Amino acid sequence: MTTTVTTHAGTRSGAVAREGAAAADERAPRVLLYSDDVTVREQVRLAVGRRLGAGRPDIVWREVATADAVVAAADAGGWDLLVLDGEADKAGGMGLCRQLKNEIYRCPPVLVLTGRPQDGWLASWSLADDAVPRPFDAVELQRAVAGLLGAAGTP
Repeated sequence: MTTTVTTHAGTRSGAVAREGAAAADERAPRVLLYSDDVTVREQVRLAVGRRLGAGRPDIVWREVATADAVVAAADAGGWDLLVLDGEADKAGGMGLCRQLKNEIYRCPPVLVLTGRPQDGWLASWSLADDAVPRPFDAVELQRAVAGLLGAAGTP
């Protein structure tokens, strides 16, 4: 199952219109979000928010629920960030992260969602660029996403 979620900002006033015009000059960050649990995907999107700051373009999310969909989407390219659920059933995000980092030339940054803070060492084994433990702290999750998008050169 694959879901693409794109949020669009409306303009209500001159100031908001100028903000929207500035955002249009920037390329929207594209984030691939993997979890077999729709609730986890929703929690991540809500915690990160529509965009990374005022005047910034809306994040374009593509949600996938299977390991095959992750590999196919990552192979196709065009992603600024991959967010992988380390606790997904059948194929966890940590194993997928290691596979993608070893197989994809110039693999985008990867954020792994771990089951607990003590799993950070597993995330480093997986070659993840960062890890955020459950339960999610919205500020920490948004900071990690913003940091990795910034490191990838996405405004």
